[in-house]
Amino acid sequence: MLILVTGGASSGKSAFAERLVVESGVAPRVYVACMLVRDGEDALRVARHRELRQGKGFLTREAPISLADADFPPGGAALVEDVANLAANECFSTAQGFCGARERVLAGIERANEACGLTVVVTCELASDGVVYGEQTSRYISLLAEINAAVAQIADEAYEVVCGIPIPLKGGRT
Repeated sequence: MLILVTGGASSGKSAFAERLVVESGVAPRVYVACMLVRDGEDALRVARHRELRQGKGFLTREAPISLADADFPPGGAALVEDVANLAANECFSTAQGFCGARERVLAGIERANEACGLTVVVTCELASDGVVYGEQTSRYISLLAEINAAVAQIADEAYEVVCGIPIPLKGGRT
């Protein structure tokens, strides 16, 4: 089963995604971290998320690029967080850059979904803020929107989390 969870910054999407995995009872559970830690603010965010996951039975796997190469537990549960970071890393931190980034991200999500009994993918919405950005940023935002739409198409369930409230977009429960 593949579940997509989206929402704005600090909307509660991570907590909801964790809840979906924990309440499923599927184990073992891995948290696939896709963020590259570049500064102190990033380190604080990572520490906060680790603290929130403490005691929930998650093993942490780092996969800031090449998600398809991550170690997914056969039949277990994977929480992939998040697609925005993964896509940015594929675009800006690899030799391939934008070339094939969409395919690399989607291949990783598909591999997780094939390997695991439950895959919950967290992403965010960046294309709806109405701000005009430079060419590279606009290209990245468009790519992320394409990836999000592709994942939503293959997902069994999809949710948007607003102010901590999960809103079913496809399939779903609350």
